[in-house]
Formats: sequence, structure tokens, C-alpha cells
Amino acid sequence: GLARSPAAAQHGLVAGPAGAAPAAVHTSPAGNRETEIQETLQSEHFQLCKTVRHGFPYQPSALAFDPVQKILAIGTQTGALRLFGRPGVECYCQHDSGAAVIQLQFLINEGALVSALADDTLHLWNLRQKRPAILHSLKFNRERITFCHLPFQSKWLYVGTERGNIHIVNVESFTLSGYVIMWNKAIELSSKSHPGPVVHISDNPMDEGKLLIGFESGTVVLWDLKSKKADYRYTHDEAIHSVAWHHEGKQFICSHSDGTLTIWNVKSPTKPFQTITPHGKQLKDGKKPEPCKPILKVEYKTTRAGEPFIILSGGLSYDTVGRRPCLTVMHGKSTAVLEMDYSIVDFLTLCETPYPNDFQEPYAVVVLLEKDLVLIDLAQNGYPIFENPYPLTIHESPVTCCEYFADCPVDLIPALYSVGARQKRQGYSKKEWPISGGNWGVITQSYSEIIITGHADGSIKFWDASAITLQVLYKLKTAKVFEKSRNKDDRPNTDIVDEDPYAIQIISWCPESRMLCIAGVSAHVIIYRFSKQEVTTEVIPMLEVRLLYEINDIETPDGEQVPPVPTPGTGSNPQSIVPQSHPSTSSSSSDGLRDNVPCLKVKNSPLKQSPGYQIELVIQLVWVSGEPPQQITSLAINSAYGLVVFGNCNGIAMVDYLQKTVLLNLGTIELYGSNDPYRREPRSPRKTRQPSGGEKAQLVIYRSRSSSVTSIDKESREAISALHFCETFTRKADTSPSPCLWVGTTLGTVLVIVLNLPPGGEQRLLQPVIVSPSGTILRLKGAILRMAFLDTTGSLVPPAHETWREHHEDKDEKEKAKKRRPVSVSPSSSQEISENQYAVICSEKQAKVISLPSQNCIYKQNITETSFVLRGDIVSLSNSICLACFCANGHIMTFSLPSLRPLLDVYYLPLTNMRIARTFCFTDNGQALYLVSPTEIQRLTYSQETCENLQEMLGELFTLVETPEAPNRGFFKGLFGGGAQSLDREELFGESASGKASRSLAQHIPGPGGIEGVKGAASGVVGELARARLALDERGQKLGELEEKTAAMLYSADSFSKHAHEMMLKYKDKKWYQF
Repeated sequence: GLARSPAAAQHGLVAGPAGAAPAAVHTSPAGNRETEIQETLQSEHFQLCKTVRHGFPYQPSALAFDPVQKILAIGTQTGALRLFGRPGVECYCQHDSGAAVIQLQFLINEGALVSALADDTLHLWNLRQKRPAILHSLKFNRERITFCHLPFQSKWLYVGTERGNIHIVNVESFTLSGYVIMWNKAIELSSKSHPGPVVHISDNPMDEGKLLIGFESGTVVLWDLKSKKADYRYTHDEAIHSVAWHHEGKQFICSHSDGTLTIWNVKSPTKPFQTITPHGKQLKDGKKPEPCKPILKVEYKTTRAGEPFIILSGGLSYDTVGRRPCLTVMHGKSTAVLEMDYSIVDFLTLCETPYPNDFQEPYAVVVLLEKDLVLIDLAQNGYPIFENPYPLTIHESPVTCCEYFADCPVDLIPALYSVGARQKRQGYSKKEWPISGGNWGVITQSYSEIIITGHADGSIKFWDASAITLQVLYKLKTAKVFEKSRNKDDRPNTDIVDEDPYAIQIISWCPESRMLCIAGVSAHVIIYRFSKQEVTTEVIPMLEVRLLYEINDIETPDGEQVPPVPTPGTGSNPQSIVPQSHPSTSSSSSDGLRDNVPCLKVKNSPLKQSPGYQIELVIQLVWVSGEPPQQITSLAINSAYGLVVFGNCNGIAMVDYLQKTVLLNLGTIELYGSNDPYRREPRSPRKTRQPSGGEKAQLVIYRSRSSSVTSIDKESREAISALHFCETFTRKADTSPSPCLWVGTTLGTVLVIVLNLPPGGEQRLLQPVIVSPSGTILRLKGAILRMAFLDTTGSLVPPAHETWREHHEDKDEKEKAKKRRPVSVSPSSSQEISENQYAVICSEKQAKVISLPSQNCIYKQNITETSFVLRGDIVSLSNSICLACFCANGHIMTFSLPSLRPLLDVYYLPLTNMRIARTFCFTDNGQALYLVSPTEIQRLTYSQETCENLQEMLGELFTLVETPEAPNRGFFKGLFGGGAQSLDREELFGESASGKASRSLAQHIPGPGGIEGVKGAASGVVGELARARLALDERGQKLGELEEKTAAMLYSADSFSKHAHEMMLKYKDKKWYQF
């Protein structure tokens, strides 16, 4: 049964425990010890909800800043809203419609925000709660919204439309005023044609009664709100993109589509006071400069001590082809052109004051780029940028895979942080990050979490993900071990991918030993060891492996005898290290086919390796008789055994990375030995005999049919899909567990390989590791995804591992190390004979629990009939363990262990794309994540306890900040009518004055709010108490004069919640969101 509605889980609401799912098939004989394990996990331990979203907002479209609260808001083309405060305070919200956000407007210091969307809706967000919610929405039916303006400390929002009209919305009730400024009345007879959409609205900083309206065609109107007519009209023949006031209200500046700026004196409408072309080439004999690209936005900011700043985006000359997008800062006589890495979506100048009629004192510029957020320090010479503390670089190179680890060793994050700290860039601003609003949540988690992301350029990033935050710790560039081809023509013709030859496909990491292994797209594997010391590696250790897959599907000419399969012992073709001086001896076989060459070339010069991850060994698969190596599909490393194993659709290879030798190199079919259920005929490796002419011809046909990596032939091949090192029973007759490797394939087979390891210390480096198939074969439906082992009590048996120690030690230490046996944390081999283990195997279709050594399947669960599992993980939760699965049909399910009882089944994601499928992973303690967009990680929890603690852990966006003093207007100015003019807008726009708005123009939609929203509404912008506070301010009482208690109560959302109940009783006829 499904939990609640699909929508519920999608909106981060909670989805309860699973309904009646099919009971697990239990097949163990009665009275067997195996059934006695007490399982503690129940459905009520599980609940699914989204926790946090990290990363750069994908496809941003709008920007706003609250200068008092110091909170930044970004809207996106898919209707997302991201709010940023001090580092660690972040929040993600979503408009249900998914329409693009075209503009955002804070109600400054009120804990609220208005969003305008491309579907002509306006929404009021309450930010006084940890999870912001919409209090009201307004949908325009007949006109399209193009520009909004909300004056500071006003409740009347001006909304400009495509038709050139301006409507006025009361942000408290979210209703329209009857006061409308019609375009024809605004321009009267100044122009014969329609002036175009409204592109700008603002009030004169010194006179709230005068509204400046910019129309796209080039006309600007100064409208007198009281007399309802235009005071001045300014006409210009170039289209307008933006308008900005000088704070004294006597001048304004416009930016135009021909790359010019015009500055106008308010009282001289006939022609601009000055025209500037910031990037125009000044021609001789007074000719007009050549036109430039449009200036998309301009801001005009004054300073007490010096010249004003004019800041603009766009406006470059047309001959700057290939020039990067620029922000231009003009200050007095100097003009600085700041190049950006991506195109500019919007920018805002941060100023010391929220009051438009005071000296602005700009101190920074926030520039929102298509794929980055940049803050520029205006106060420092050369305008340096601030170091960005938010985790916005997830997508620096596209993410190709990720892994998630909870409950890591405590020293791991500090170790990664210290090596990562050396990688920091220099030259940032010395100042503190200016977006500093909000408060951190309470940390209720004590364990550390690490996320590792692999990227298209071969880089790997380690992130500290503890307590729902994210911070980059360390970055490793795996590509630097390879020779870079300078240009396209110079590229080795051995490439099997057109671009990103270094892209990371699989990451295998052992947190305890810190050993790291990666598989890349060019069929390469690199093993890394962690060290705190810098080393220079003279010769990079490397191995080349020929992995063959040959079925006797072509008639053998001349009735030639097929030689027997080499018996796997030390491997069918053991190789030692390939000397660097002469890489692969032959680059093509005798018949001219590319042979024995890897896809990438390892550098043959010494490599300086900084502290952090350092190369232990590079392994590359090579071309075989004109066939490129196939991409690696599975990978595992074990630090206690010193082994790495990997496989693809051709077969499997195992490497001893301590001795740098290949131990096993088998085609998938050879793994079965004589037990192959598919009756496939293996054929000897081609290199052992000279192919005859007839075969060559057929070979060419075969290649032309299957030169693409995803040819039918290779798709149907059996690939290695899961690998797991463990210490368990390998055969039915075993009396004690021993080290082995369990191998799972895409055809649902599990095979066991026995590992015979030499003793530790010096002997480990001298004696060979012997590997041999055990003959044990198990079968499931669908490709094998994951394997794990439980002991006789039902607890997880982790694979053996070493603990980390510095590898580059001095001589005395080395002597001690030789005597020291590696610490192998694994079950002792002196287990009683009667003690059994359980293998847990999860495939794309089903899960089985198999008792060892008897190999009886005691529990079986068919996970999905119609879909398939994309990711399955055996994870710990609440001192117990379970199997967590994510299905291609969007379901998230959990099952108890060992009995495989269904505990949770929630329809979470209706649409699963390749990116989600490739990045989804579960980890311990009820955590999971996936890449929700190319730039963002979505984290979720399936733990009921975490869902309950989430509210505490989330940061607060709204904090208690007193609005700064208004600028002193001076005694005489006030007396003689100079200075700023205020206006009673209520008198003009209220219903009594302007009448009701046309009902068909827009409809009011109450917001969902949520229970938290009740508190929020009682405490928020629209609450009765907020009005009381405004009334107090108007009576000229300063908050400082009130009793502290009252002031705190008026501001703090917490105490509001206590009043919320009384408020609701008072308004029980009205719903709270209609206040």
C-alpha cells in the first residue's frame, strides 16, 4: 500500500509507514536457530521527508536582498526560491506551479517576501518560520506582470504590466486597490503609439507622492499620485532597460539598448542633462560614438565623502567578440571592468542604509551569474571578491557520481580539512561575508557525515555534510597523472569517449584506512593512499591488464582444436609492473588492429604530490585486437587484504596493490568453470594464435556492427555488477569463515572466490596471494546490486580493514612496521562451528537472505514486479539494520533484516532521470541523497527520529533587528517643507478613496501556510500585533522606551505562538490567513 498521496512526499511533507505489503517468504525449517533473531525495527521507526537542498540554485532568474535582516533571496526558472543568511543558514522553498520567478521583493525587516512569477501570480511568503510558507497569492487574469516595486515601510505594492498599466496591491490583505494608472493617461498625447510594457517603477526618494514610470519604448513619466496626472514626461528614442534615482531626488539615470546611459534633471524633461556611452569608442570631430550592446541594468549610488558610483551590466562594444560578460563600476574618473565567468542574470548593490533618501554608502555588489554567485568588495582597491562560504561549487565540473558516508571516524574530517586548507586561493577581500542574517539551528546529531562527489573532469571533492550543512573539505584532481593532449589533433586515437576522458564513474572508499580507489570512463582505475607529507614520485607505478571476453560464436576455421581454458591460480596471464621507459610493447597486432595499448598515457616525468591523496597505483585496461576496453561496471578495495578488484562486461580482474601484481584476470564465463548454466563455449585468447584470413574478414564485419560501446552484443553480455570482500563461509562444508570475494553479475549470479593471504608484515610483500574460485554459485532474479553479511545475532559484519597510519615514516618506524601485523578488524576465525552467518543479497528485482555455511535461502522478498531497483543499501538505523531500496518507479522502500519484512514503502519521486538514478544513495542513520539538478544535492531522511528533530536543526531566517534611524531631516527643512515628503497612501489607495478593483482583474488565493504558519501569521507581517507595533512607531514611541518584555514579545515568533491561540479565538469566524 502507498503512504498518503504522492504529493505529500514530494513537498517534503511526511509520509507514514507502509501499508500492507506482501509478507516475506519464509522457508526455514521449524525449530532452526536461524529464526530466533529478535528484530527491533518497526514501521514507526520510518518516515520520509526532505531535509535540506545544497548547491547553486539551478537556472536562477531573480535576486533580492533585505539590507536590515541581511538575507539574500534567489528565484529560479523552475519556481524555486532559495534564501541565504550567514554561512550555514540556508533554506529552499518551491512555488507549486513551477513557473519562473521574474522578480522578488522583500518587505524589509518584516520577515516577508513577495515573489512575482511568469504565470502572472504574486505570492506573499512568511519568513518568520523555519520553513517559509505562502500566506497569500494573487492571480492576474487579464494582464501580464512585468515589474513590481514596494517602497520601504509601505504596504502598497506597485505592479506594472505588459499593457503599460500600473495596479496597486495591499500586501497585508493581498487585494487590489481601485487606484489604477492607465498607460494612455500617463503618456497623454506625448506619443502617438503605445509606450510598451512597464519596465520600471519607483517613487522619488524625497517625495513618496511622485512615481517615476519607465516604459520600454523610451518614455519616462513622473506621475503625481494625488492629482492623478503626469508632472513631467521624458521622451528618448532608445529603448529603456532600467532606471535609477540619485538619492536627493533631483536626478535619475536610464540605461538603454544602444549601450548608452542618459542622466536627466527631473525638472528638464526636454533633453537629457548628460549622455554617456561607457564602452563606446570616442570618435574624433565630435561624432557620436558607435552603438554598443544594451546596458541591461544600472544602479546609481551616492557616498558622503566622494563621487557617486554608477554600476552597470552589459554595454560592451560589438567588436568584443568572445569577451566574457562584464560588470562595469564607474566611480569618479575611474572605470573598472570586471570580467565574469558566466553571463549575468542580475546584480544588486549592497548599501549601508535601507532609506532611499539618504547617502547610500555602497559597500559591495552581489552579482548573480548563470552558474555562480559573486560578491565584490567596493571598499577595497581593485574591487576584490569575497571568499564565498556557501557550498555553491558542486557543479564546478558536472557531477558524474557520488557516495555518502555517515558515522565516519572522528579524525577524518579534521584530516581532510587540514590538507584541503592548503588548496585555498589567495587575494580575497579581507572583510567578513556581508550576507550575515539568520541564526543557526540546534545541532542534535553527534556523528560526522561525508559526501564524496566525482566529476566529469576527473576531480573528486570531499564534503563535510554533518548536521544538515555542507562544506567542501578537499579536492583531488585524478587527471594530473595523465599526459594532457595539447589540442584535438594531438589526441591519442585510443580514446573510447569523445569528451571528458577522465570522468569518474565509481568511487570505492575505506574511511577507516583512508584508502581510496576510483574507476574512470577510459577503463582506468587509480588507487590512492592518504598522507600528510608531500612526496615526489619518480616513477608512477602502473599496470596494464588485458581483459578478454571471447565466446566461440564464430565457426572455428580449419576445425582447429580449442585449447583448454587456463586454470585460474595465480591468474591466467599474470603480469608484473610495466616499466615506464617502454610502455606497451606493441601498439598494434600483426593484422594492423590496435592492440595492447591503454586509452590514456601516464606521465613519465616525476610527479610532485601534495599532502592528501597520493597515487599508489594506476591500472589501465588495454585494447585487444582492435576492440576497445569496456567501461568498468564494479569496483571494490580492501585495505586489510591489500587488494583491489574490478569488473566490466568482459570479465573481472584482481590486483594486489602492495605487490603491484595482477592476481586474477578472467572472462565472465571462465569464472563459472564447468558450472556455466548458459552453455557458452569459451575460446582461447586470440593472441595465442595467428588468425586466418577468413576469420579476419568476419572480425571486421563484427566490429563495424558493434563499434559502439552500447552495441546489442555487449548489452547482452554478462557484466560484473557487484563486488564484496568479506570473511565468511565459502563452501557448504566449511567449518570456519575465511577471507573471500563475493562477485555478483548482471544475470543474477553470485560466485565466491577464495583468497589465500600470506601472513602480515614483511611476508605479505614477499609471498603471493593465491585466489581460486570456490565453486559456490547462488542465483537471483535481475542484476545483483549489493551484498552484505550478518553474524549469528543478526548484526552487520563489516569487511576487514586496517586503521590509517602515515605511510611515509622514517627508518626506525619502518622497522617497527615490518614487525607489526596489519590490524584486521574482522570476526575471529575461531568462531564455534555451530555459529552461522547470513548473506544478504539484493538484486534489481528481489532480496534473499541465505544462511551460511548451509547456503539455504531462509528469506526471500520480491521487491518489485514491474519496475527495478536502482539502488539498494544495507544500512544501520536505531541500533539495528535494514535494507533500503530506491526503485525506478520512484518508490523508496525499507525491509527488516534478516526476515525482509516490509517496513516502509513511499512513492517519493514520480520522475526518475539518469542523473537521479546515477547519484541516489542511502547511508546509515536514516540519511539519503541524490542530485536533484545539475547543480544541487537534495538530502532526505527515512528516519522518523530525524524527521522529528528536523525542525530544531533548521536555521532561522528571521531575527530580531531594530530598523536603523531615519536620516535626520533637519529642523528648518521640516519647518519649511523641504526634505522628504511623506504621503498618506491609505487615503489614496484604500477602498474608501479609490473604490473596489474590478473583480475579474485578479483573484485572491489563500496560502497553505501549514500549522507553523498559524504561529507565523499571528506573528508575521499580517498579524494584529505587527499592526500594533506599527501603530506604536507612528505614535513616535521608540521601541527602546517600551518595556523590554513587550518589545521582545512584539518581535519574537516564539512568544507569538503562545498568543496564536487567543488570536484564533478572536478571529474564529475568519480563517487566520484572511487577517
